[in-house]
Amino acid sequence: MLQAENLHYGYQPGQPVLRGVSLDMAANSIVYLLGHNGSGKTTLLEVLSGVRQPQQGSVRLNGADLFRLPAAQRARRVGLVPQTHAPVFAYTVHDVVMMGRTPHLRLLATPDRHDRVIVDEALALVGLEDFRHRPYTELSGGEQQLVLIARGIAQQTDVLLLDEPTAHLDPRNQQMVLETVAQLAAVRVAFVISSHNPTSALLYADQVVVLKAGQVLASGTPGEVLTEEMLSRSYDMPVEVLYNERQVARAVVPRRVNGSDSKANGTGFSA
Repeated sequence: MLQAENLHYGYQPGQPVLRGVSLDMAANSIVYLLGHNGSGKTTLLEVLSGVRQPQQGSVRLNGADLFRLPAAQRARRVGLVPQTHAPVFAYTVHDVVMMGRTPHLRLLATPDRHDRVIVDEALALVGLEDFRHRPYTELSGGEQQLVLIARGIAQQTDVLLLDEPTAHLDPRNQQMVLETVAQLAAVRVAFVISSHNPTSALLYADQVVVLKAGQVLASGTPGEVLTEEMLSRSYDMPVEVLYNERQVARAVVPRRVNGSDSKANGTGFSA
């Protein structure tokens, strides 16, 4: 469905951020991008969305060159949800989510009943129906992130790119967002998610791409990629993968370098 081949990008000459990155994803799938800060995850999302054109390489969506599509058509096919957003005006939550319908409107047209129904459904999916008339600027960081995800859902794209979608959310809302993503991926949209949480990738990803210094360090299923050796190499720190009683990997945690692990030893782990 979405194919990136040999992507190169740099903000300054001689300082590449992406170096030969390739990616293949299927329809109705969830791809996680993992890697430490500066590994190129956000830049890759921006290239995949069409916000930035690669200096080398190509991005194709269902066989079509993404950068040959008109901007409005591209926006109907691929959406990007940023990690942070600073609005100029105190738009209501409903208005912010309605902005996701912009690529579907004709020039100078206004949203109709169909658009409002889609917006209401998107708000319900992220649990914000009661926030529709609240000013977006008065929400918490986590609530604002949920609004942006609802806006992306209302855009009704083939692929939705999420940059750290759970970074500002409490555990309950993290689970709600990721369960919503999984439900949507099963029926109508594919997701590429940039994340610092390997455990979420373990639980929700169909495919994991690990980036380091702008290159693909590993790519494959969570079981293939999310090993202690690979994650330790990626993050330059010792990492431990925890398994349940059926020997299924369920969580990724830092391994203590100094001090005792006696508090964890002998207690077992189940999930």
